[in-house]
Amino acid sequence: MTHSPLRVAIVGTGMIGAVHRRAARDAGADVIGVLGSSAAKSQRFAAEWGVPGAFSSFDEVLAAKPDVVQICTPNATHHGYALAALEAGVHVVCEKPLALDSSQAQELVDAADRAGVVATVPFVYRYHPLVRELRARRAAGELGDVLLVHGSYLQDWLLDPKSSSWRVDAAASGRSRAFADIGSHWCDLAEFISGERFERVSAVTSIAYPERPVPSGPSFSSASEVQGAGSGGSSGGPAAPATMPVTTEDTAVATFVTARGVTANTVISQVSAGRKNRLWVEVDGTAGSAAFDQENPNSVWMGTDEGARILERASGAVAGDQQRLDLVPAGHPQGYPDAFSAFLGDTYAAVRSRQAHSEAPLPEGLPTFRDGLRAARIIDAVLASADAGSWESIGG
Repeated sequence: MTHSPLRVAIVGTGMIGAVHRRAARDAGADVIGVLGSSAAKSQRFAAEWGVPGAFSSFDEVLAAKPDVVQICTPNATHHGYALAALEAGVHVVCEKPLALDSSQAQELVDAADRAGVVATVPFVYRYHPLVRELRARRAAGELGDVLLVHGSYLQDWLLDPKSSSWRVDAAASGRSRAFADIGSHWCDLAEFISGERFERVSAVTSIAYPERPVPSGPSFSSASEVQGAGSGGSSGGPAAPATMPVTTEDTAVATFVTARGVTANTVISQVSAGRKNRLWVEVDGTAGSAAFDQENPNSVWMGTDEGARILERASGAVAGDQQRLDLVPAGHPQGYPDAFSAFLGDTYAAVRSRQAHSEAPLPEGLPTFRDGLRAARIIDAVLASADAGSWESIGG
């Protein structure tokens, strides 16, 4: 049976909005329009992206009756947009963090349940084929009993004190920045691969610079982009941008204890020079270890007490879940855009199934709003621990 493409509306025109647009098309959807922060911006990006619709309000988005709304806007807007879409019975993809705190995230989970729609969160690193391979091998007992989970997620885009973006502003991004933005990805992937569930946490956070320029550019703005956004001074050159206090963290170090008593630890940073997007997860067990590095996703490190080897994607006998996600033969790299497209492919398949049958199961491993709620609870606990200097229960 053939179907016409699902009709998708994208809300947000920043870096991640563009990623959603490309991945939606790769996954076979029809992007019917875009909503920017103004009508003029909607029109500009509709033309640049080659989509027919330029919405001037979220009401217009819903009036167009898309099958799926994909929310790619600053964090403070997620709850309102997602709730309105859910109450209109529209399937939703919403960027993380799902909401500014776990109580808001719980509201969205409840609303999605009432509406009976598909509601997913782009924890797309789950969709690297070798992540699924490691998960399958751990579940099959190849690593033995898990003893330790550790790793880091390191970036450097805020190393320069002159760099800034809306993510630095707590009013737009929420109380947490680095941990909500990238620490949530690390926790989701670590739990997904290891099968361990974090139960309590002890965390510390730090702020590298007490002030940064008032946000005026896109996410991941360099210092030169921020300076270029300043208005001309009396000499005709750009004026120094106004500054604002920084209250959101640049780094976080968190130690977790899982429900089985296993220790896990991560270092999260947006000020680590030379690290562009280095997400590393290692699981150490009684029979072996395995490590995944997102910057090198076509191979993983496997260790035993007799030595180590590198396992290449699409090589030898592979787990069924890896095989499903392998697009090209070994030696032909797959990366982040492919993982994002695969995530949306599973989301759209779930929407198709739900349209045909209200109780249709979701694809295995598809991250839903419940996973977004899980992340929100971890973020809340990390912040509470850092504030109080104590161990905090994650709950849920």
